[in-house]
Amino acid sequence: MKLAASKWAALALCAGLGFAQLAQAAGQCCEGITEPVFDVTLSMAVPGIMTVQRFKEGQFVETNDVILELDSKLEELEVERKRSVMENLKADAESTKVVFDKTASVSRDELLKKQSDYQVALAEYKIAEQELQRRKLFAPGSGVITEINLHVGEACAPYQPIARLVDTRQCYFISNVEAKAASGLKTGETVQVEIDDLKNPLKVPAKIVFVSPVVDSASGLQKIKAIFDNADGKVRPGVTGKMWFD
Repeated sequence: MKLAASKWAALALCAGLGFAQLAQAAGQCCEGITEPVFDVTLSMAVPGIMTVQRFKEGQFVETNDVILELDSKLEELEVERKRSVMENLKADAESTKVVFDKTASVSRDELLKKQSDYQVALAEYKIAEQELQRRKLFAPGSGVITEINLHVGEACAPYQPIARLVDTRQCYFISNVEAKAASGLKTGETVQVEIDDLKNPLKVPAKIVFVSPVVDSASGLQKIKAIFDNADGKVRPGVTGKMWFD
């Protein structure tokens, strides 16, 4: 969830006398929204029928875990065929090299041709392996699967959104701040973030990792991103909060 730039103007100041008094004591305040640092929608580059689902929604996966697989029998057979061709040509090239080194019965051109044939077969074998790997959906990072939009037996189109992977162990607090107030903020600076969705508002330290080099000409606001740890999962990304800074 992202707030449109036009809506940030209404969030630039903290509402109510209580917040105003806190702002005087603790510094300046701006409102914003939380987002996970890692949030990706996954798809396949090839069409096919889903045959294996290794993980379900809500499960945690590590980097390079296979989440699901498409039908791959033809690709497996092609890998075996290419491997057989490659191994035969390799053996032929190696035996020709032995004969060439020991006798003059084999020409250099013949040796080079057989070595070239082997290199071509090796490349084709590696291509077949890659085509087989493309039938699997790998996790590009660690996180929790929040969505799987395909079931076993269903067809998959190329680049169709299939799964969503989110890691909430670190989150961003994203705010659009009035340019004058943001002028003193620098990357690496520590700020306080207060999350709104809890009965007892949670305050966590955050570190600024991005200060936009430009100011939005329509709103006069400047984008700020601060990162904070959320290993305990208390903050649910997508909720609003406030950032306090000097």
